Amino acid sequence: MLRRTFMGAAAALALSTGAAFAQDTKTLYWISHGSPADPVWTYFLEGAEKWAADTGHTVNTSFHSGDVPSHQEAMRAAIAAGADAICSSNPDPGALVDTVAEARNAGIPTLNFNTPDPSADWNAYIGGNLVEVGRQWAQYLVDNGHVEEGDFVWMPVEVPGATYGVQEEEGIASVFEPLGITWEVTDATLDQAEIINRMTDYLTANRDRIDAMIGLGDLVTGSVPRVWNQAGVSPGEIPVVGWGNSLDTTQGIMDGFILAGMWQDPQATSYMCLSAALMESSGIPVGFDIITGLLYEEDLAPLYHEIMGGN
Repeated sequence: MLRRTFMGAAAALALSTGAAFAQDTKTLYWISHGSPADPVWTYFLEGAEKWAADTGHTVNTSFHSGDVPSHQEAMRAAIAAGADAICSSNPDPGALVDTVAEARNAGIPTLNFNTPDPSADWNAYIGGNLVEVGRQWAQYLVDNGHVEEGDFVWMPVEVPGATYGVQEEEGIASVFEPLGITWEVTDATLDQAEIINRMTDYLTANRDRIDAMIGLGDLVTGSVPRVWNQAGVSPGEIPVVGWGNSLDTTQGIMDGFILAGMWQDPQATSYMCLSAALMESSGIPVGFDIITGLLYEEDLAPLYHEIMGGN
């Protein structure tokens, strides 16, 4: 189904205004495949909690740390409870096709945020285009002369095979494959201490062949300064791009360890998803997706650092 894409501040204003004038208190469900230990999901949660406080509606939130059966069960619990609407991220490609269909058949608007999966019949998607995000990272490294034909790029990810990494790699491949640039995706897990250990071990063992790095998640990108320090690598010695939704990453950009980070608009994504879901529950079809995200460098890093509560 072809959708129009609605972008920018006007979308947020229109959706939040509609939410603010809602007459009846409703119960919406916000379901995340992420981990509560992941800094970026703190910001997504803040957006959901802010929306509930601003509108007076109830938002039931839950995290499932990549556990697909648990995520599916949460959606079915929302359906059984008669949710007015559901906002859900997507843990793996195709994982929620059946549960989304069940929700839609029950007349419950079900919107996808953060990690798109067009194979499911969502009412709308709110968040970044992850294929395009990957393409932008790769193109940034190429356009700025950081990688060329024959080079090797390291791509650590917290959850191998998860939707976000798969789609990001697809976009990266569209740039690197024609240029003969190779890469490897490595498993870093969701535990911060283990991420640092695994990344340090890999960097130490493969330093001579790594020409650049793309962090396919916020935890791995934000770990770069500590990993580089442990491995004895100087800031800027290896060009790095990746996600930019954590204070560790904004600080890493300001300190020269990371060249550019992708800001995902996490608070706004949750806020707009719930606003659009409320619209749907009131009989106003959304009819468009809302695409977020901006690749920023050192000049904008202080702005996002402040947004996330940094000094």
